[in-house]
Amino acid sequence: MTRRAGSADLPLHGGRVPHWLGQRMTRLGALITEAIVHHYGRDEFLRRLANPFWFQSFGAVMGMDWHSSGITTSVIGALKKGLAPMAGELGLHVCGGRGQHSRKTPDELFLIGERVGFDGLALAQTSRLVAKVDSAAVQDGFDLYLHGFIAASDGKWVVVQQGMNGERRQARRYHWMSEGLKSYFDSPHSGIEGHQQGEIINLADSRAERSRAAQLELLSDLGPDRLLREIAAIRAETAVPVAQPLLPHLIMPDHHDVREKDVNMRRLHGALAAAADRGPKDFSDLILTPGVGARTVEALALVSEVVHGAPCRFSDPARYSLAHGGKDRHPFPVPLKVYDETIRVMKSAVRKGKLGQTEELEALRRLDHQARMMERYVTGPDLKEYVAGEFRNSPDYGGRSVFGWEADLQSSGQIDERKLKPRD
Repeated sequence: MTRRAGSADLPLHGGRVPHWLGQRMTRLGALITEAIVHHYGRDEFLRRLANPFWFQSFGAVMGMDWHSSGITTSVIGALKKGLAPMAGELGLHVCGGRGQHSRKTPDELFLIGERVGFDGLALAQTSRLVAKVDSAAVQDGFDLYLHGFIAASDGKWVVVQQGMNGERRQARRYHWMSEGLKSYFDSPHSGIEGHQQGEIINLADSRAERSRAAQLELLSDLGPDRLLREIAAIRAETAVPVAQPLLPHLIMPDHHDVREKDVNMRRLHGALAAAADRGPKDFSDLILTPGVGARTVEALALVSEVVHGAPCRFSDPARYSLAHGGKDRHPFPVPLKVYDETIRVMKSAVRKGKLGQTEELEALRRLDHQARMMERYVTGPDLKEYVAGEFRNSPDYGGRSVFGWEADLQSSGQIDERKLKPRD
């Protein structure tokens, strides 16, 4: 997956990830990571983390709110916890996090460096510098509150950090990677996600080199006092705004429900058709739970695409939320029986793959390949019909959301979302 710049609107959401979902995100996130490293290597996994579109799809397939800023926190948290026991095996180390955890990143990097052999002090300095660039050099109205640093044992790294604008209830996520980075002040970002909200002063852009040099000259020649007077004079004049070129961006909407315009239906129908076609052939010996086997293969088709898909496949992150729903009941409650089956199949495939028995991992790869072949000509239900079916079957699938068990909500008639209150 190549480095690509981009931006997306990430609405700020409150609340927290419930334990029953967080522990599953930890397990599935680690298994997807292992599968990617097995097939494509550690460097490719780092490249994917640096892709803002893949990152959003990764969080959505794990049942997090498909469009919200919370994906950043939950994905970094899940990877930090899930990859820690296998850091020596995979050579991947996740540091930092939200709030006080972000400030501990340099110390974490130093300690890991002493243990595995990379220059922890240098990476600690990199962590501070990257945070400083996005908090000071990029002046876009967002204050950093999350800093995740993913380091490989050979010293390569990716940074994912996020800022918020509380007044606008928006977030912006910044992606960095060491691969191909020549300068911290020469367009270093691999991607920036966030709502387009006016002009951005980005002194880290390569086009700002003359501006950075001019600022140093002004400060040296005029001194701070005279410089302040010059700034005051400039502000008194009428300024004509100059349009700045915009980066390609992915706009994540404010609405909570998943709508048909948010999903590439052709690709969704391909995944559903591939699940129906390949499931009986490839997964008959893996899926044993009555009633959820076929549905699990549909989820696996989307998980397989997260493992094997090309960059262009992740332009509609909402589609991946149709694998395991969302904790806030959008697009539907998280089907825990399906989720646990997905984890079981992935765990079996990855474990056997380590022993050289790659049949199950190859079955997942064939599932993804078949989906891409079949999407050229198959059709299927519209999104409303598909989601309605998920809600009907949700009690049988062990559907759960932050509002409680779906079976209880439906039996009691408490399905008006305006009256629902989150519970543990």
